[in-house]
Amino acid sequence: MIANPVLEIIGGQQLSGQLQVSGAKNSALVLMAACLLSRDTIRLRNVPALTDIAAMGQVLTSLGGRIVQHADGLELNGEGINNSTAPYELVNSLRASFFCIGPLLARTGLAKVPLPGGCQIGSRPVVEHVRGLKALGAQVSIEHGVVTAALPGRGRRLKGCRIHLDCPSVGATETLMMAAALAEGETVIDNAALEPEVSDLAGLLLAMGARVRGAGTPTITIVGVERLHGADYAVIPDRIEAGTFLLAAAITRSDLRVAPLIPEHLGAVLTKLEEVGFLLRHDGVGTTILASQRHAPLLRGVDLRTQPFPGFPTDLQAPFMSLLTTVPGSSMITESIFENRLQHVAELQRMGADIRTQGNTAVVEGVARLSGAPVKGTDLRASAAMVLAGLAADGTTTVRGLDYLDRGYAQLEQKLSGVGARLQRLSAQSQLLAAN
Repeated sequence: MIANPVLEIIGGQQLSGQLQVSGAKNSALVLMAACLLSRDTIRLRNVPALTDIAAMGQVLTSLGGRIVQHADGLELNGEGINNSTAPYELVNSLRASFFCIGPLLARTGLAKVPLPGGCQIGSRPVVEHVRGLKALGAQVSIEHGVVTAALPGRGRRLKGCRIHLDCPSVGATETLMMAAALAEGETVIDNAALEPEVSDLAGLLLAMGARVRGAGTPTITIVGVERLHGADYAVIPDRIEAGTFLLAAAITRSDLRVAPLIPEHLGAVLTKLEEVGFLLRHDGVGTTILASQRHAPLLRGVDLRTQPFPGFPTDLQAPFMSLLTTVPGSSMITESIFENRLQHVAELQRMGADIRTQGNTAVVEGVARLSGAPVKGTDLRASAAMVLAGLAADGTTTVRGLDYLDRGYAQLEQKLSGVGARLQRLSAQSQLLAAN
């Protein structure tokens, strides 16, 4: 029996119009965790409707938080926080839920959070989080897969200090910013992550009354306060979704507008698209990519290496590889962030892509056309790569692994259908009927 739905894509369609970008998933998840820092109500707008968002909502509810869903986002209230232990079954499926450890510790003096799960794309240790919390005065232990962080003594607060991160971990930077927001004194985080999501967290913390400066630079300073209040805050546009949409236009050789989009958040990706030969027009709200034959007649392969922001994002490595399989000439892609993030290569090869791998490097030789085939997404961004390849391929492509896709792309089928793509989600029952 066929158990899971698939996405059926009839490729070769020209796209036109505008694709609307949702709020940033990776930002919204952390902002939801930050709501644990206050007893007051936080209104988050532009929150994407994703399974990961729902899972984080379950984590916060299990801790005693209250969540009300609105058409444009969420209303969160942390007054009733009465539990310091995040449930394993929820945290294991959502890595971002580990971010609760910082605000939960700062607010209640105790946090017990299982080591995180999520997409299987490689080792993503939490050693920087733990080392930073210890520096702030917490007693931290890891036993039976659970990280316990506690303040020694009732009614005590974390103590501000200087923390140097060995690597600019986004998760560690955000965890320590939240913890330091309620600490006594000043905390300085050196070698902090530069990602836009870090700056977005600082924006919410400032709106809640925190004292933060330097977000978006390698040195972030937080002066702790005794209490944070409510706020009304809009999540930034999702730069990875925006990049995926630009690539959808590029791989189908279509002219398309993508909005809202903040060009500074996608600088490395926009540069590579231009190097391939596509024209981009920014209008202050969105970006139009001119990828049709008449605007971009001569395309060429490019080399890229994934790097922390502002370098090329690892989350767009797989989707960009799909594009390069259709571009004349040779391209070399080096994945330097996660060791297991080339699993999509075998699936692209099933569609006729010419790719050779050695270690964490893939050499792509562009082919005249891809062919539709049954493929699967091995993680969130690999699933998106399969969808893009299906849009460009001859014939029909069926994509499995939609549980990954639903974690990061809100209403993807509806959005793509609205600009001319031919795709539909087939339930298990529909597949059985078709098979008979």
